[in-house]
Amino acid sequence: MKSEILYQDATGLAELIRTRKISPVEVVQAHLDRIEAVNPKVNAIVTVAEDALRAAKAAETAVLQGHELGPLHGVPFTVKDSIDTAGVPTQRGSLIFKGRVPDIDATSVARMKKAGGILLAKTNLPEFSYSFETVNLLSGRSNNPWDLERTPGGSSGGESAAIAAGMSPIGLGTDLGNSLRGPAAQTGIVSLKATHGRVPMTGIWPRAPRRFWHVGPMARSIRDLALAFSQLCGPDGQDAFATSTVQFDAGTGYSLLKPHRQLRVGWMVEPGFGPVDPEVVATVEAAVEALKNVGCLVEPVRIPALARDFANDVFNRLHVMEMKREFAEATAGHHPDGLYKTTTKMLARPDVSMKDYIDAELAAERLRDGYAEFFTRYDALITHVLPIPAHKHGIDALTINGQTLDVSYIRGAAVPLNVTGLPGISMRFGTSKEGLPISVQIVSSWQAESTILHLATMLESVSPVRGLRPDI
Repeated sequence: MKSEILYQDATGLAELIRTRKISPVEVVQAHLDRIEAVNPKVNAIVTVAEDALRAAKAAETAVLQGHELGPLHGVPFTVKDSIDTAGVPTQRGSLIFKGRVPDIDATSVARMKKAGGILLAKTNLPEFSYSFETVNLLSGRSNNPWDLERTPGGSSGGESAAIAAGMSPIGLGTDLGNSLRGPAAQTGIVSLKATHGRVPMTGIWPRAPRRFWHVGPMARSIRDLALAFSQLCGPDGQDAFATSTVQFDAGTGYSLLKPHRQLRVGWMVEPGFGPVDPEVVATVEAAVEALKNVGCLVEPVRIPALARDFANDVFNRLHVMEMKREFAEATAGHHPDGLYKTTTKMLARPDVSMKDYIDAELAAERLRDGYAEFFTRYDALITHVLPIPAHKHGIDALTINGQTLDVSYIRGAAVPLNVTGLPGISMRFGTSKEGLPISVQIVSSWQAESTILHLATMLESVSPVRGLRPDI
């Protein structure tokens, strides 16, 4: 029974709890036992919530007494350690914030709890959520459950590793340029970066640059993403970017997603994203064929704006000055020896000239326009998430198809969605020759999350890798 609990998705666990086939106490205890057994190798969990079992007992009582239950009642969830959790340390991967305990939950955490979820633990991240690899001076390095010598990604790498290793069924991560989708791809789970502003960032740090930051769900099934998103989205009256009142119902609404016409889907791996490993290209092509086989009209496309303005370069010019200021304020008065190297490198980066900054803003507008034109003709876009599978720890450069590139190129296909605010799903659809997950990214127009959730559900139903899990 314990193994069935550990790799059941959150929606399934909620149903088993609701029908009294298992108790919330059993579910939480199974995950606590799994953390004890596996986390020493993976190092994804940094803090276990002390009252998780107490909350599980209260949830069990509610079931037995016939109370009205939320859609995630009794289901444990984990949270990246940059997201505030009342009474549970939120240390942001930094010695500077060691022992910091918030008084109030972030909006996203509060909404998961309101849905009945039980906070199980906090997960590891790079210092200040700023790196492609999850490592810091406070809680060390997280490892990929598929290969402990490889990274689970960054910056939501602890969250992705915890879910992939069966230590959590569902959780919350954040995304500045890659950080929900990249780690999900490197560990073979699923994640949703919704349209910018759909889920409030209240109670999450850093916030700068606010127009690029997102918070969203990570899980092991597409239906879990839909369920979590239905609970997370909507204004909270505090985040001024979270103004959309478009509702998303993962129950009735989600079941009605089947379109009344053939969906038109474009796909591309280049140009505009940088070089891509042939195994990754083959995985995207396999997903394309699968969508054709389930009735979609799928064809190769080009988005000229992506070729004109490389989104990774645009992003680099736009975010540095704002993040430098945020980091400088947080680290003022602290010795550099107490900061991880990614933070000190950020602080040492030269300022962007006003001309380059304005040019980058104009390029970002061109990218948004380019995608807007594309979505007048297509319902969705299929790309890769990352150009390679999970890489070894500690690298500074990528070699792809004989080209050596800065490691930031890893986000070439992911960061355009942060620059433009578009929604995207990361989901596994292949395996490398070394046995590592390879994922595809499904993108839709702004606030059309239902479209990509529907397409992802169709892909999931025919996935050649469904049910695979790491041997750890």
